[in-house]
Amino acid sequence: MNRKFIIASLAILFSIHLQAQEVVLKGKELFGNLKARQIGPALMSGRIIDLENHPTNDRILYAGTAGGGVWKSSNGGASFASIFDDHAQSIGVVKVDPNDPDNTVWVGTGEIWTRNSVSIGDGLYKSTDGGSNWKKMGFENSERISSIEINPKNSNEIYVGVLGALWGDSEERGVYKTIDGGKTWEKILYVNQKTGATDIIMDPKNPNTLYAAMWEFRRTAWGFNSGGANSALYKSTDAGKTWNKIHNGFPEGDLGRFALAIAPSNPQIIYSVIESKENKGLYRSEDAGASWKLLNGDFGLVVRPFYFSRLVVDPKNPDILVKGGLFGSISRDGGKTFKNLGNMHADIHDIVFDINNSDRMYVGTDGGVYRSWDGGSTMDMVDNLPVSQFYHISVDNEEPYNIYGGLQDNGSWWGPSSSPGGIEARDWNPVGYGDGFRVLKHPTKNIIYSEMQGAQNVWRYDVDKNYTKNIQPLPIKGEADLRFNWNAPMAVSSHQPNRFYMASQFLHVSEDMGDNWKKISPDLTTNDPAKQDKESGGISVDKSGAETHTTIFTIAESPIDEKIIWIGTDDGNVQVTQDGGTTWTNTVANIEGLPKNTWVYHIEASVHNKGTAYAVFDGHTSGDMNTYVYKTSDFGKTWKSLATSDIKGFARNIQEDYVKEDLLYLGTEFGLFITIDGGKNWSRFTNNMPATAVHFIDLQKKTNDLVLGTHGRGVIIIDDISPLRQINQEMLSKDVHFFAAKPSIIKEEGGFGGGSTELQFKGDNPGSSAKIIYYLKKRHTFGKMTLSIQDEKGNKIIDLVPGKSKGINIVDWNFRKKGPKVAAGKTFTFGGFTAPRASAGKYKIVLTKGKKQYESTITLQNDPTSIITEKERISHKNATQELFNDMEDLAYLVYKIDENIKKAEALNKKDPASQKVTSAVIKELNALKETLVVTTGDNYVAEAEPQLREKLSKLYGEVANQFEKPSFAKLENKEVLETRLNEGKATYEKINGKQIAKLNKYLTKAGDTPAQILTKQEFLSK
Repeated sequence: MNRKFIIASLAILFSIHLQAQEVVLKGKELFGNLKARQIGPALMSGRIIDLENHPTNDRILYAGTAGGGVWKSSNGGASFASIFDDHAQSIGVVKVDPNDPDNTVWVGTGEIWTRNSVSIGDGLYKSTDGGSNWKKMGFENSERISSIEINPKNSNEIYVGVLGALWGDSEERGVYKTIDGGKTWEKILYVNQKTGATDIIMDPKNPNTLYAAMWEFRRTAWGFNSGGANSALYKSTDAGKTWNKIHNGFPEGDLGRFALAIAPSNPQIIYSVIESKENKGLYRSEDAGASWKLLNGDFGLVVRPFYFSRLVVDPKNPDILVKGGLFGSISRDGGKTFKNLGNMHADIHDIVFDINNSDRMYVGTDGGVYRSWDGGSTMDMVDNLPVSQFYHISVDNEEPYNIYGGLQDNGSWWGPSSSPGGIEARDWNPVGYGDGFRVLKHPTKNIIYSEMQGAQNVWRYDVDKNYTKNIQPLPIKGEADLRFNWNAPMAVSSHQPNRFYMASQFLHVSEDMGDNWKKISPDLTTNDPAKQDKESGGISVDKSGAETHTTIFTIAESPIDEKIIWIGTDDGNVQVTQDGGTTWTNTVANIEGLPKNTWVYHIEASVHNKGTAYAVFDGHTSGDMNTYVYKTSDFGKTWKSLATSDIKGFARNIQEDYVKEDLLYLGTEFGLFITIDGGKNWSRFTNNMPATAVHFIDLQKKTNDLVLGTHGRGVIIIDDISPLRQINQEMLSKDVHFFAAKPSIIKEEGGFGGGSTELQFKGDNPGSSAKIIYYLKKRHTFGKMTLSIQDEKGNKIIDLVPGKSKGINIVDWNFRKKGPKVAAGKTFTFGGFTAPRASAGKYKIVLTKGKKQYESTITLQNDPTSIITEKERISHKNATQELFNDMEDLAYLVYKIDENIKKAEALNKKDPASQKVTSAVIKELNALKETLVVTTGDNYVAEAEPQLREKLSKLYGEVANQFEKPSFAKLENKEVLETRLNEGKATYEKINGKQIAKLNKYLTKAGDTPAQILTKQEFLSK
């Protein structure tokens, strides 16, 4: 046999063997209990799609959001809790089963108000326990479910309206019916691949009568078309077997989207707002749809029907109805006249009336949920719905660092990553209006750049001077108009702090923070005129600028070489310059497997190699929901796909780790995915991380925090991801491995938080504890496993509860040692249970697993910002230890007193003749005990005066929780209390030598034994 063939075969076998031996951690095993924290904010909340109230319990209300899942209120809308974190966060409709409203809830995913930035759904879900658990019931490819109707007499009979795909044709549209509770579905009304169901309404008195609104529509990245010959309103009177158009009285010609509502108190009355070229407006039928009459064409009723087509009728009065719109319109005369709802965030999407009192209303807007108690005249915002939609975020290097970002229809903001007591609404600061997008901090100055949609405004804000200047690039006379994307790209140079980039179809650069601009590129897009039509909208022209196309969308200056700049366009070009913009190369033709003209959503220039960059492509605006992630190492000459089947959802952003090149973070429409091996394997991060769209990722270099800007759940932070950098095959082959950790800082903080109420959202601060991180090759299931902290001499400081899971485990240590033994008493004594803080230094971590022991070390450091001297620290440590010893001395003293009292009382009960001896012991010891601890009353109503234990505990707790040397007054108080303690000890010894000695003599003579008093060491070790 050929020798070369044998060698090659052996090499292949060896390679296969190595691959077989490779350890791959995924999901929980990879991330352990590394957790995300959601910091909101909620002061600007986010877009609400659908509201649904409980039919019999006015305290229960559900809110379906654009990108933040489903939230439930059990207190009449005062506060909400998330109940849908694990599933697609874009919601179309929430429906409560009228036959089982406490338990059965249905959710159709996929937003139905079809603006350009909507997310997608992945099907229909059902809960049978009030929202605690969910089961998918089909429609995986529906993309958008608009409506659900349930027969009030039969929960197995359900109708589902599927709006369907926004960006392409789809067969999965129309009206569906099940008669077996969702096990099987039949399509009962279908028009074509372009026309979906926007509304299904069931006659509340006759479940066989149904109305369905069908809408022909299509959105592209550069335009939108609402309406066509196939938009129509249908009615069925035989439970969906047959359908007929009910257009008698409607406008002629093509129609668009319908708003549709039936009066619950009189089903003969139906309202519809019709999108049409002529005679558009509110129509009313008083004969169940047989004929219609136009009542009102007010602007508030007909504006942007693709975005505002919700019509709601008062459940008790058929002449009171509300229409969603820019400000919301309410009529109290059957639709003849309307007035605006009260002051609240604009863009009203849904309204529900309280089931018992129509003056009480709930309204869902682009800025959250509002409540009214006076029929919509005044509105009150719900303050704890953190469903804000960030398009982009960035971070600075302050301590604590700040996060900057822009929100859908809610302006631009910046706020801290931590704040005393938690991150509150008042911690956030506005820095722009309208649709906010990119917000960037100047690297060295207290200046912030922000922008408003389509670069209509580009602000340079001097924070110290509170001064703003508009600095957007303007077209040069005689040259082409500038095309700015709705989400126009900005970038700040990491090489020249005053250098600022923006892009239209050209790349613009300013060397003086935006005062003057220079074009450094030709048109880098395809410049396709077919994608530059501004007359978007279809029947209703909508010139917002959101569809401006053939633009540059992302800019990436190399952090290694300032002359290397990458740009990506929304029409699919990936351009790079290596000479600061003099020449450009379009590399997109070198990317295999990428459909032409796929939107370049983000380019990440590597910090590790000049020629390396990552590109994320988003094809969903052409109906392509696949994941496209690529890497080049040669300036785009060749590209390698990093996408695998592990990833769910089309991608929007990628972040390269600053230390480990193979560690990558990917944001998709369904969450965060992480790879530690350069893209071979990806895992979705789910620890307190909902399946929300991640639009942007930044990595804070000092703290190693991963900061996510989500389009539906605000800012989410994963604190200190550095352990992920240490994972490799050598480590994974060990039974147990401790991760190296930077020194843990004992932060000297003790301030007060703000004034948020329980009904206001407050973001969590990062944990301040030291983290002990280790890897277990296998889950520990049998035998004893312990984890302890020891000083360098091997003395145990404290026992911790070990994590026993396979993979990564994280255990927190709050720097505290074991607390003192506290004397028993009648009341609580909170300060006495304070554990003393460990001093700065090196400690041993000892993990005992069965018969094996594994060790590591952990280093604690004092707060580097501290003003406390080492001498003061020593004084504090000594005083704390002395008070600790005093606490335990008192506990031991009271223990001895109690044991002798119990012995005397038992003897007295058993032997009445002993009363002379026992009563003396009981009397003297109780008298002493009453000076040491509280023996009467309780903690509240009949609280007794504090005794030695209470006073000593309070002093000990105050001293132990501080960092500096105790004050003179505290030290003086310490001496007074120690004098009392010593007096108590002396008194006990006198009693012990006299009354207790007589008792023990009596006991011995009677053949009994004295009280069995443990040694102090035995007592303290119990």
